[in-house]
Amino acid sequence: MSAQGMTMTLAGSFILLSLILAHLWGQADLSQPSWLWFTLFVGANLFQAGITGFCPLTKVLKKLGFS
Repeated sequence: MSAQGMTMTLAGSFILLSLILAHLWGQADLSQPSWLWFTLFVGANLFQAGITGFCPLTKVLKKLGFS
């Protein structure tokens, strides 16, 4: 795994871990619809992109003309 992949995996892990801990200690209620679900999605996507090397946002940006 490259340094960039490891960085993405660790960053995604920290985001997911912080949401789990906040939920367990009653500071965030993930059973209710909220903007925290967006954070969960971003963290999970960052984690999987670090492991697999596939990032959907990168594909979209390349199709829009960004390099």
